[in-house]
Amino acid sequence: MKLSDAAEAKYRKQDYTQRRAPIQGVEIVELRRWHDDGGSMTELGRLVEGRLEGLGGFSLAQINYSTLEPGGIKAFHVHRIQTDVWFVPPDDRVLLVLADVRKGSLTEGGRMRIVLGDTRSLLVRIPPGVAHGCRNLGQSTARIVYFTDLPFSAEPETTDEGRLPWDFLGPDVFDLVRD
Repeated sequence: MKLSDAAEAKYRKQDYTQRRAPIQGVEIVELRRWHDDGGSMTELGRLVEGRLEGLGGFSLAQINYSTLEPGGIKAFHVHRIQTDVWFVPPDDRVLLVLADVRKGSLTEGGRMRIVLGDTRSLLVRIPPGVAHGCRNLGQSTARIVYFTDLPFSAEPETTDEGRLPWDFLGPDVFDLVRD
């Protein structure tokens, strides 16, 4: 089929590949999801002597559950020591934004945007020094289950919870991509 001259001038093939190079140490693991006439089941992980199978070197210390209101943004967290592993249920839709803020990293300054949930079952490993924030793209409260290799501490002298401003990467980083 031929397109109009105006449409042809702006036409480009849709690219479904990652738009930015991955950040060193970030891992995305596709999980299996089983369905039957009663619903579905996703195995989030198997523990082998406290280690989450499939994520070498990650020792589980705590499992957390967080919620995010429709349109809500939580950003930016950064840990100096802690590794996070995130999971968003397939019925939810959350935009995860990652930024490598590690001085001297091979991917220093690199960014990634990943939609979690959205009918898929993924685990995302977020290493120390990779800032992370998220926005709920859905119409209902989104859920995030995340695993950490350090237990949470609210005490100022022992916490590894760090913050950067929500607009650290610019005020539009959480906007939907529009062509």
